[in-house]
Amino acid sequence: MAAGGATLAVAVVLVVAAALWRRQAVRGAGRVCVAVLGDLGRSPRMQYHALSLARHGRGVALLGYFQTRPHRDVLSSGEIRVVPLSELRCLRVGPKLFQYVVKVVAQTVQLLYTMLRMDPPSYVLLQNPPGLPSIAVAWVACLFWRSKLIIDWHNYGYTIMSLNHGRNHPLVLIAKWYEKLFGRLSDYNLCVTDAMKEDLWVNCNIKAVTLYDRPASYFKETPLELQHQLYLKLAKDYEPFKPHTESVSWNAERSAFTERDEKSGDVIKSRGRPALLISSTSWTEDEDFSVLLKALEDYEQYVNEGVKLPALVCVITGKGPLKEYYNGLIKKLHFKHIQICTPWLEAEDYPVLLGSADLGVCLHKSSSGLDLPMKVVDMFGCCLPVCAIYFECLHELVKHNENGLIFRDSHELAEQLKMLFLGFPTLEGKLQLFRKNLRASKQLSWDESWDHTVLPLLSQTE
Repeated sequence: MAAGGATLAVAVVLVVAAALWRRQAVRGAGRVCVAVLGDLGRSPRMQYHALSLARHGRGVALLGYFQTRPHRDVLSSGEIRVVPLSELRCLRVGPKLFQYVVKVVAQTVQLLYTMLRMDPPSYVLLQNPPGLPSIAVAWVACLFWRSKLIIDWHNYGYTIMSLNHGRNHPLVLIAKWYEKLFGRLSDYNLCVTDAMKEDLWVNCNIKAVTLYDRPASYFKETPLELQHQLYLKLAKDYEPFKPHTESVSWNAERSAFTERDEKSGDVIKSRGRPALLISSTSWTEDEDFSVLLKALEDYEQYVNEGVKLPALVCVITGKGPLKEYYNGLIKKLHFKHIQICTPWLEAEDYPVLLGSADLGVCLHKSSSGLDLPMKVVDMFGCCLPVCAIYFECLHELVKHNENGLIFRDSHELAEQLKMLFLGFPTLEGKLQLFRKNLRASKQLSWDESWDHTVLPLLSQTE
């Protein structure tokens, strides 16, 4: 129970510090601190919050780790100031539980010190998870500043922790107690699904407002010229994007998917091109990519048996702890008709590639069963049909046989790939139908949804 004692001690110290330091502070003049105890570049929803606040003339301090470059719109905004946190080196001495406790204490000190050096904001908008220790620290900072705390619930941190330790591990139980206790101290709460909104109220007595993830404006179908430019750029580093046959002309501008017509100068899709399958991931325990790899093995077998299916280029983007593990599995596969690459794309290139792909695959299984995968939201913004693995509230986003397909195992995914790509690219069948439905669907944009949901929260106390 060392972790429980340490967490309680940290909580007591923070409360005492807040009581000692509480003062009549000048309100933050509309400023907002958007905070995440994670990589800013891989926190798109918090970047969108910052951009929406800036659009309404709010000064924004965007606080988090600067491991990956955020989108250029964030960096170029005159209203947004990035406040980077220094990465803490993990202590590798002693038991893992002891190391974790030391890390939490160090993050508490670092985060509180960084926040209290900032100009006082009117609001702190905090992402959870990760919430340990950021919820408690943000609450103390808000007491010090006399600001309002808004928590944006993306999931429950303790359910993610349970993937490694099991739901009954003492550390998980402490994290669950902490999340519920300090979550109730917030002034306002946002969440990503109606299912989570209900769970927060029933199990935590927390009243939240649902703000569905929406794609940013730059997630859209990609014109063929831009597709061609991106393919040529990626072909410099990744073999699957290089043309697979020699051109008659030595100076022809070609990729695996496109080529420039030498007479007209127009870009056209290459004859016999492979299908482009894309998935994105943070390479964590809540996504089992062996499901996709096994489905690709079945797909390869279908081709070998004579089924008229195209060659596949499978692109899996992202960074994360399990990337090297899965790259090891990929190297052991020996496909003739499938190529796999795992690039990390620049923030501006990712939506362009999504808008160029033929099909998206999502293997995100919510640890709580209450959140939705942002990657699918982005894919739908690009009118890209999706095959997604089933979990409880997925129906709030993916409509089976309308904008994509839902599968439960690798065999079902393989059958779906065969059905969708049969006769590709001349016969696109359901792929074309799903695209048509996505184009016709009229959903609120992120800006419209944010203005309707979040802006009133900021206005009602000012």
